[in-house]
Amino acid sequence: MTDRYTPPYRITPAILHSIEEIGEALGKLRAGSDSAVVPALRRGNRIKTVQASLAIEGNTLSIEQVTAVLFGKRVLAQPHEIQEVRNAFAAYEKLSDWTAHSRKDLLAAHGLLMAGLVDETGRLRSGGVGIQRGGEVIHIAPPPGRVPALMDDLLAWLENTDEHPLVASCVFHYEFEFIHPFEDGNGRLGRLWQTLILSHWRPIFGLLPVESIIRDRQQDYYAALGQADHTADATAFIEFMLAAILRAIEELALASDQESDYQSDQVMRLIRALRKSQRSASDLMTELGLSHRPTFRKNYLHPALEAGLIEMTQPDTPRTRNQKYLLTALGMQRLNREDV
Repeated sequence: MTDRYTPPYRITPAILHSIEEIGEALGKLRAGSDSAVVPALRRGNRIKTVQASLAIEGNTLSIEQVTAVLFGKRVLAQPHEIQEVRNAFAAYEKLSDWTAHSRKDLLAAHGLLMAGLVDETGRLRSGGVGIQRGGEVIHIAPPPGRVPALMDDLLAWLENTDEHPLVASCVFHYEFEFIHPFEDGNGRLGRLWQTLILSHWRPIFGLLPVESIIRDRQQDYYAALGQADHTADATAFIEFMLAAILRAIEELALASDQESDYQSDQVMRLIRALRKSQRSASDLMTELGLSHRPTFRKNYLHPALEAGLIEMTQPDTPRTRNQKYLLTALGMQRLNREDV
């Protein structure tokens, strides 16, 4: 192992501009303090992060189903998809316990993320791997015999670099995907570890759903990885990831501005409508004077579910015609505080 290794990348004007813009955006979130994010947004953002990162890897669970899993409700889905959600949530909850440059912690994180999903958990891969997309092999990872030394070099660079954490996190993310050190789970772990690096710099990043931006721009994400492979340096990937980070901060700032306390006025109207009994979505829309179902789901139903204020009567079949919603204990507490 050597501390002289430096991954190849360049600092471009676009990268410098993104760093400046991210700094300004963080300033709007009270200098990057997570106190700017209300509790309901924190919970919702963690759910969005888990759902999006797993969706990138092919997990089909919706926001509603992920929410139900995390609240201990029964969900009708493939067992491995439910296990992926539980594992990912447990891993993100442990971010503050891990050190980014520790191989021991990296292995522990993989063991937690992939428990019950693959045979080799918490161990660097022992075989060769290639990345396929659309039936085409787009990347052949280094042979397994080189992986320990490559990871030690990368972790040592991360520990000793003076590079800006925004750049260092992107470089690590790309190099990690290039090395592909594990049998499976490299994508979700690479995204988790970038979040870890950034959250040690600014705690707000532990709650920022950058993964949802990546999911929405998934083809661009893969294209940036491919371009970095082609040029043999991480520059293109850094530029892409910084743009995604900026977008995620801007969305969080907008959401925070719209939240005055625990949830928006729309959500409060919804939970008041559930004070006495469980109701169907149609009944709720009628009582709230709404006719546009997408607006109801986006502004009322989903935020209330993500905040744990309401729950489905049939969470295992979220789209059933007989689905109804009722207040949780947390939702009732919120109503009781309003009445005081």
